[in-house]
Amino acid sequence: MRIRATVAAVTGALALSALAVPAAQATDSTPSKADSFKAAQAAHQAASGKTAFTGVGAADTGTPYALNAKFSGVKVNNGKPIVVGTTKVSVPVTFTVTHAADVDLNADDIELDVVIYRGTVADPANVLLGDDWPACTNASATVSNCKGTVDIYPTEELSNADATTFKAFGYVIDWNDVDPFAEDIDWTKVGYAEQDALATTKLVRQSKLTVNASPEPVAKGKTITVTGRLTRANWDTNTYTGYSGVYAQLQFRKKGSTTYSTVKSVKTTSTGGLSTTVKASVDGYYRYTFVGTTTASAVSAAGDFVDVR
Repeated sequence: MRIRATVAAVTGALALSALAVPAAQATDSTPSKADSFKAAQAAHQAASGKTAFTGVGAADTGTPYALNAKFSGVKVNNGKPIVVGTTKVSVPVTFTVTHAADVDLNADDIELDVVIYRGTVADPANVLLGDDWPACTNASATVSNCKGTVDIYPTEELSNADATTFKAFGYVIDWNDVDPFAEDIDWTKVGYAEQDALATTKLVRQSKLTVNASPEPVAKGKTITVTGRLTRANWDTNTYTGYSGVYAQLQFRKKGSTTYSTVKSVKTTSTGGLSTTVKASVDGYYRYTFVGTTTASAVSAAGDFVDVR
């Protein structure tokens, strides 16, 4: 398992604090997060013609050469929003890299990844990446198809502000047997390529919805009260809290039918509560459904059956 902060910092300005990593992911046999961060950041800074990251090596010299590698066809979570609750979520990342014939993406001294971030490359607010390096399969001598993941730990990595659009950033570093943690690095021996804005993806807070229709059974023509509650993941507190001030639709499906029809819209209370009344007519199922917002996922409650007599 990789240290998740490794080379996500190639953007040159990624704050180490933005790459908070569960301690359980590190092992004694892997480099420290700080060392990996410094080496990766130094690669970007050297490629940009800037002074290498302070502390990487006092005698670092030169500039990495431009590695012939280009990303295309990047898809994060198959193009769908990433719905995150309060536990770990892993989503697929697929992409193609076109490269020179002498670039072996599976070589031990090559580091390659596509990560997602929000904010700007120069000053990202958060960066999310995978637990392991992507696996690449050669389609030809110059084209490789790669599959990886973005592994999200909401307790350690997310706040409610992260319910927004993230961009994908790709990089390749060919260390060419250079020790990235050496006291001094000759950057002229290191190949480097990076590419920004490869794709976008949205993170949304997972929603949950309940329903209860009563009384049941009920006499035909009598009043049925349908209650429920809409909650969404709160990444600041790692709990689900009521989603207030939004509308859910009360829907009804007649017994024997497979189709729900909307009866009315109901606004949630300050605690996410839902309550309305309808007249009993025929046997069937009542449910609430929520179409979602820019920060919360769509969700439908399981239908609650009412026997009308």
